[in-house]
Amino acid sequence: MHQVNNLSAAQALEKLKEGNRMYVENEKSYPDVSLSKRRETALHGQQPYAVIISCSDSRVIPESIFHAGIGELFDIRVAGNVMDDHQLGSVEYAATHLGVKLIVVLGHDHCGAVDAAINHDPEGYIKFITDEIRLAIGEEKDPYRACCLNVRRSMEIIESSLEIHKEEENGLRVAGAVYHLADGSVSFDI
Repeated sequence: MHQVNNLSAAQALEKLKEGNRMYVENEKSYPDVSLSKRRETALHGQQPYAVIISCSDSRVIPESIFHAGIGELFDIRVAGNVMDDHQLGSVEYAATHLGVKLIVVLGHDHCGAVDAAINHDPEGYIKFITDEIRLAIGEEKDPYRACCLNVRRSMEIIESSLEIHKEEENGLRVAGAVYHLADGSVSFDI
């Protein structure tokens, strides 16, 4: 069944901001992960209102960060929130088949992948990730600024690879954000 989300990018961004506010302010509040919600989404499909491309770091949990339940976010997780054809294919699927209008690249402070790109020369498959991050950060040595540069590069890859209509109210929108591990807040204007 082909499901289409009817939220605009602006509405989805406000929903994420409100969800993050609730996450930061509440110690014990959870979104709907009930048996009935699982059954509903199994029968009627998912209707995510945003794509979140985030780091695989176990401390970065988009559903918790944005106070979202089952079927609300289309998560793409990869170390360093870097983009390649696999991630782009997932974004394209969410936009074209599920009607998602908002794509968020969510970096985070204290990122091990960014640290590895700045301070180490890893080998093996990790090198694919750190090489991509190095393309984003150049000679930047400040970890937070490097994180922001890395988020911006992933945004640029998405925008140049997919048909993004920023000027249209109902077109796709790509937003960048940084999650702060210590307090749980998200900065959207990086």
